[in-house]
Amino acid sequence: MTLDDDLADLATEASNPRYAELDRMSVAEIAAAMNEADATVPGAVERALPQIVPAIEAASERMSRGGRLVYVGAGTPGRIAVVDASECPPTFSTPPELVFAIMAGGSSAIVTPTEGAEDDADAGAAAIDEARIGPLDTVIGIASSGRTPYVIAAVERARELGALTVGLSCNVDTALSSAAEFPIEVAVGPEVLTGSTRLKAGTAQKLVLNMFSTIVMVRQGKTYGSFMVDLKPTNHKLRDRAVRMVAEIAGVPRERAAATLDGNDYDVKTSVLVLARGLSQSEAEARLAAAGGRLRPAMEGA
Repeated sequence: MTLDDDLADLATEASNPRYAELDRMSVAEIAAAMNEADATVPGAVERALPQIVPAIEAASERMSRGGRLVYVGAGTPGRIAVVDASECPPTFSTPPELVFAIMAGGSSAIVTPTEGAEDDADAGAAAIDEARIGPLDTVIGIASSGRTPYVIAAVERARELGALTVGLSCNVDTALSSAAEFPIEVAVGPEVLTGSTRLKAGTAQKLVLNMFSTIVMVRQGKTYGSFMVDLKPTNHKLRDRAVRMVAEIAGVPRERAAATLDGNDYDVKTSVLVLARGLSQSEAEARLAAAGGRLRPAMEGA
């Protein structure tokens, strides 16, 4: 499919006769219809796993060598990308520049739509240059239609610069898929509200980005089992979560976990090693450093 093809030919733009009387339905009927439609999204993502998995594997390998994970989107996909990227620092203690989103129209477009921003291919390519994308980076272009000029140009420029490129769309045989090294097409079909891709398409994109950011961080040693041991405990809820994590992993009472965390700047991994391996804070820090910051090998080391 080329950029000149009629948008009406896209599945995400098609109308579904099932919802032809949407404005006559009751609230309960509309809610049931939307819930039923949403329930099909995980299946669409599952069918795309053969495309998703190798892309995540390749992205993880590049990040292990110092690369970054960069999302590019316009409109709803861009906003979803911003949300996912912004969750990485508090969840995994990553610097903001490790996982970030490039939004067509700039940061103001997150709240206020910017006229024509998604159609500006030159701006998409320029944004990649401005971000100094290089061979170790992974750039994920996200466009429900798979034809957004800003996103396609960004992906094409990133690929020219040697970056790993992924194209995430919700249609098949898209221009974005052709531009990217790793195409991912999650075919969700027509929306309940015709053309409103913030619905099923948006949900699908969030599910896939959840996989990318979470799995990449797991592969970088940012977790111990299912515990987010690199979280930043910046509020009461997160401090309590840190206490519970340390207590469970180290097998000690909550009170002892809390006291140890308090004496170790609320560093979960250091506190676990102090309690589980009887180390001093400096010894625990040295063991973590030798293990590349990964708690499991530090716990299992002699």
